[in-house]
Amino acid sequence: MSRPLVGTLATAVMGAAALLATAAPAGAAPAPAPAHHKPKPPRTKAVDFAGTVALDDCSGSIVKMPASQPNDPALVMTNGHCLESGMPSAGQVIVDQPSSRSFTVLDKSAGNLGTLRATKVAYSTMTDTDVTLYQTSSTYAQIEQKYGIKALELSADHPTKGAGISVVSGYWKKTYTCGIDGFAPTVKEGDWTWKDSVRYTPECKVIGGTSGSPVVDNATGKVTAINNTINENGERCTLNNPCEVDENGNVTVHDGIGYAQETYFITKCFGAGNKLDLNASGCTLPKPSAVRH
Repeated sequence: MSRPLVGTLATAVMGAAALLATAAPAGAAPAPAPAHHKPKPPRTKAVDFAGTVALDDCSGSIVKMPASQPNDPALVMTNGHCLESGMPSAGQVIVDQPSSRSFTVLDKSAGNLGTLRATKVAYSTMTDTDVTLYQTSSTYAQIEQKYGIKALELSADHPTKGAGISVVSGYWKKTYTCGIDGFAPTVKEGDWTWKDSVRYTPECKVIGGTSGSPVVDNATGKVTAINNTINENGERCTLNNPCEVDENGNVTVHDGIGYAQETYFITKCFGAGNKLDLNASGCTLPKPSAVRH
């Protein structure tokens, strides 16, 4: 995890697709398929920078839950290791911490539209996942009225192996496109451990500053993960060199491969009014030690 100039990282994302061909009988030209039987190209959503933000050292996005309403306070999502007060330690969970951090709002072409300001850190951790969610002083309706920008929606579904994805970095104003190669039960980097992480195909060569970028499913246009790290030089389980650990404790290193943390389960942890509820049914985000049961 490396943030530019400060020192904390990021990762990335994106996809691939396969085409099926039907062989014609030997010696015969293939007959054209009836129009209604012709294969259709896979539908994809146009992925641009609308809904993303730039931080002073990381990337992020304005996000909403499936049940969020226009007059709810808008949320901004980035990595836990991008927290302005410093990276949370292993096991640490931060909730309801005052914040006045500002975010640069981008249009679809990555032009600067203006700023949003946080009122608090609603949630932040680097335990099991790597995420910070800020509550802002603006509602989704106010943002759309002022900037013409809609928030990106978090998918409530687990990401799919082989899906095409885009890692959209507001900091660098750059998009990385690749696929989901698979999932790592456990990823370790330095003192931190993350569960069920997305592993990118090699095309997503994310760099410092892409940390916190939304990973967008190209088919749905929804956020399916958050970019957080890449193995930079083949080292084993060290800072900026994550490793995978399987159920039997075997360690695997994928030099040059990036990772993202899934976000679908976050949708279970925010209720009416975008209020965090770590005791909600289905919410598996780690709790602060003082409220763990």
